[in-house]
Amino acid sequence: MSSTAPVRIAVDIGGTFTDIEILDAGTGEIHQMKTPSTPSDPSIGLITGITEAAKKFGFSLDQVQYLLHGTTIATNAVLERKLPLGAVVTTEGFEDVMQIGRHGRTDVYAITASPPAPLVKRRLCFGVPERIGADGSVKAPLDEAAVTALAAKLKGAGVKSVAVCFLHAYANPAHERRTGEILRNLLPGVAVSLSSDISPELREYERMSTTVLNALLVPVVQTYTDRLAGKLKEEVPSTQVYLVQSNGGVSGLAKAGREPARLLLSGPSGGAAAAKRLAAELSEPNLVAVDMGGTSFDVSVVHDGAVSMVNEGEVDGLPVRLPMIEMRTIGAGGGSIAWVDDGGRLRIGPHSAGAEPGPACYGRGGQRLTVTDANLLLGRLDGSSFMGGKMGLDRAAAAKAAQDVSSKLGLSPEETAAGVIAVTNSSLATATRLSLFEKGMDPEDFALLSFGGAGGVHACEVAEELGMRKVIFPAHASTLSAWGILWSDITHDLSSTQIGLFSELAPSLAQKVDGLATEARRLLAEDGVSNENCVLEWAVDLRYAGQAFDLRVPLEQADFSAKGVAAATEAFHAIHKQRFSYDEPTVPVEIVSLRLTAIGRLAKPTPAPAGTGAASEPKTRQVYGRGGFVETKVWTREAIGAAGVPGPAVVEETYTATYLPAGWTIRSHASGALIAERAATH
Repeated sequence: MSSTAPVRIAVDIGGTFTDIEILDAGTGEIHQMKTPSTPSDPSIGLITGITEAAKKFGFSLDQVQYLLHGTTIATNAVLERKLPLGAVVTTEGFEDVMQIGRHGRTDVYAITASPPAPLVKRRLCFGVPERIGADGSVKAPLDEAAVTALAAKLKGAGVKSVAVCFLHAYANPAHERRTGEILRNLLPGVAVSLSSDISPELREYERMSTTVLNALLVPVVQTYTDRLAGKLKEEVPSTQVYLVQSNGGVSGLAKAGREPARLLLSGPSGGAAAAKRLAAELSEPNLVAVDMGGTSFDVSVVHDGAVSMVNEGEVDGLPVRLPMIEMRTIGAGGGSIAWVDDGGRLRIGPHSAGAEPGPACYGRGGQRLTVTDANLLLGRLDGSSFMGGKMGLDRAAAAKAAQDVSSKLGLSPEETAAGVIAVTNSSLATATRLSLFEKGMDPEDFALLSFGGAGGVHACEVAEELGMRKVIFPAHASTLSAWGILWSDITHDLSSTQIGLFSELAPSLAQKVDGLATEARRLLAEDGVSNENCVLEWAVDLRYAGQAFDLRVPLEQADFSAKGVAAATEAFHAIHKQRFSYDEPTVPVEIVSLRLTAIGRLAKPTPAPAGTGAASEPKTRQVYGRGGFVETKVWTREAIGAAGVPGPAVVEETYTATYLPAGWTIRSHASGALIAERAATH
């Protein structure tokens, strides 16, 4: 690497491996690296990986200008319920909102509903006399004496976090802000989150859930960011550190510590950002991006070159009302554990062997059969070349782990392994299919973009099940989420709830535009972003009058003239028809919210063209394919040329492998990607 130019590093910490991408601003060269994650303290794996990368690729740590970091620490804390004791302060009479929730059924076939347990116990949900109307007017003043008395109760209960969520605070935050001021003064060291800061949106349950999640995550994430900042100050003193948010942008450590709920889809959003960039590079405007790592399988969709954004997602059944990249995640990765249920059915996941101990073939104490073990038994992975040969895989250990499952099924270990792959592929195809069908889209109109360390050995068979004919394996496929993070920009989301007929509220929206734009530029100026690097992207949430849900409609500009309103309304009709197969042009359209995404462009060097390594003659080995084990050619990635090679074949590279079934052909692309296409007869 160049000796003096700055270096940009992107890190995606997953459940099994920590993925690292390094960009040299002097040469444009990009390097990739993987290192085992350290779940007990993710920062250890991060620092270890950066230090090893500096030695391997020849740069000094004081050259690192930007460190862009995707993390699952917030998500894992929620999934594992490793959260501090928290309390809720709300409008008197609404103390049961968290317990009541919504009465929707996620599993319509379940005999009894099993809603997620509230994160805050009812005894720690407190009401305060106050009332703001939906129009923002004060109906009843805030009882400050009651807030002061409540602070003493909270202190006595030993709470570490407090979520303040008053009714209609999105319309007027005055009472929340005064309550927050009192609580912070009387409860030093306690994290206080206000719904008007975190999610100034209507729908009190979703807003309260989001604020509670944020409040409970503040101590968790701040502990991590403080520890990370301390280690980086010692090891990488000159770097600017940013954490990846669920919207695909990044934020500084201070904001991430204040608003950690924005990190709940931190890592996977990098993959979606990468897919959007690759859609333009490959001239493939319609891509289904599937990221299969060690613990999960994430699906995002690029349609007409754009990634879908949603205003609300969920984590472990808990609503999170924040803008985020639309994504579907299931517990199916290389470390997902195979098991047999009481009905004798083979099941995969969602439990994972993770990084410690990992699959049985890792030789770290894992005893249960995983998807990675199955791929090794079927010859789709080579135990001697895994992780570039640095981490050998134990086939005998995988076979031993398969015996427990195979004895229950009455099959051989190899037949059991084939069943594990078949069930896994079916689950992956179902998640992918749902991600398209719910948007009114057909899989046959899309190419599959496969990445993640475990994705390559499954992608073509999943595509077959979906009726898709093209699969793209990008360069740096195993670390693509980190590659996507490498190109991230600073991003802030702002919104203003405005409910009423779109045409009637248009004049007042122009005033809201000025206020939101001013706040956006202030936030970006705090981040050190100059005006010429500021980009403002507008959207509105619209619905038909009488509907209980709304759709996000992107705007080319914040134009609320009669012409601008008509254009946005027409776009809403089109989106509604695509999503639900009908529209109602004669029904009045209401606006729910005005949204602004403020982007601060970070300087990005031009990447060098994809390099080509030394090609070598293929090896052969027995690989389980159509009809059983067959002699199969095993190629290095560099050996795949523009003319392509037919399947069955295995393509190996340092950190991943690709399985190509019979009936497919794989070829190289100028971008460095490999493109697999299926013959029409299969």
